Amino acid sequence: MNHDELQQAAREHLILHFTRHQAAFAGELLVLDRGEGPYVFDTAGRRYIDALSSLFCAQIGYSYGEEMVSAIADQLPRLAFNTNWATAHPPAIELAERLAQLMPGDLNHVFFTSGGSESVEAAWKIVREHFEAIGQPQRRKAIARNIAYHGVTLGALAFTGVAPMKEPFGPPPIDVTHVSNTNAFRAPDGDDPDAFCARLIHEMRDAIGAAGADEVALIIAEPVQNSGGCLVAPPGYWQGLRELADECGALLLADEVICAFGRLGEWLGVEREGVVPDLATVAKGLTSAYAPMGAVLVSDRVAEPLYREGVLLRHGITFGGHPLAAVVALRSLEIFERDGVLENVRAHEPRLEARMQELRSLPIVGDVRGRGFFWAVELVRDGANHTFDRSERDRLLRGFLPRRLLEAGLIARPDDRGDSVLQIAPPLVCDGAVLDEIVDRLRDVLIDAGQYMDVADTAGVA
Repeated sequence: MNHDELQQAAREHLILHFTRHQAAFAGELLVLDRGEGPYVFDTAGRRYIDALSSLFCAQIGYSYGEEMVSAIADQLPRLAFNTNWATAHPPAIELAERLAQLMPGDLNHVFFTSGGSESVEAAWKIVREHFEAIGQPQRRKAIARNIAYHGVTLGALAFTGVAPMKEPFGPPPIDVTHVSNTNAFRAPDGDDPDAFCARLIHEMRDAIGAAGADEVALIIAEPVQNSGGCLVAPPGYWQGLRELADECGALLLADEVICAFGRLGEWLGVEREGVVPDLATVAKGLTSAYAPMGAVLVSDRVAEPLYREGVLLRHGITFGGHPLAAVVALRSLEIFERDGVLENVRAHEPRLEARMQELRSLPIVGDVRGRGFFWAVELVRDGANHTFDRSERDRLLRGFLPRRLLEAGLIARPDDRGDSVLQIAPPLVCDGAVLDEIVDRLRDVLIDAGQYMDVADTAGVA
């Protein structure tokens, strides 16, 4: 199909994900045709910097297709498919072993899925099977954080702390208490990291007590919370979570669907906190998006009861650990190490952070936050950091910014699941020149956004 035919066919037949369809099809739908390095090209031939890594997935960009094809070509004639239901195949076993070698601590066991929501669902069921097996079946509750996103299948949705995503689907199947997230910008004590951390941990302790310490099975959190705009925890926060989980007998889960595989410069983002969780959920960057795959990484202690005589793990996913996805993941991990992808993030993080912090000078920018190659600016109404109201958010985030970003040749993410933010998460192979270009284009867009929303006179901003 040519460009126009694709547009028409999409309008007539395609249901898009997380999309207001009337708005999406009112103009021209962005249809991407190919990629190269950190760039993508639409069906009209226009080039964009993919500063979002195709929703935090394309860790190594778009120039490794031939290597992935080679891996698949070796596997496909040998064994195109086999499940991991009471059987296995070499790629799944080899990938599980490789992940166990790379992950911190005793995260030595791997349950494969097809994506992030599936990983969170599977993790909860593994947690429940663990407590059933050790004689603590009453542990059926969890603690999560406000505005956090952990998936939208019904089990994962229970952990998600974004009310509009949950309410139409009825009571959640898991009893989850949501506590404050780590957005220091809006917190009354946010400029005092020690006090901020102490208050958050105290609130978590109270929530565990209110739920019943012997009934809480799980504490779940992202190392850097995506929803709300790259919310970084204060120093000591993750150590506090680890201590609370150990104290009450619950398990600690790091939701690493976005943060793992280099996004924060480590195999797991939580490694930057010096803490080893009991479980970690991964997806997106596991294959660098060259194939759909996710996993639950499980510690020795949590997995041990599952191997006891007579214990049945009552969960399975047909395509979890698909051999073709597994060989792609193995090849992606090889590329990470061969091409120094983690090292590239670590080397360029200080420069990217400094450039992003420059955006604070713009009147529409209230806060800049993030880590690694994962950053957000919070957009404000005025110098007093007032938030935009609903109609203003619609004009800015769903009207002006998507259009202006594409005009600038930049793919980034406007979002308002919390307050209004604009996020970037560039491919981890970007060099300094590409990162500078991303921030320069972002600055131009934000200057225009400030003028459009009449935040202040930005005409004199250099």
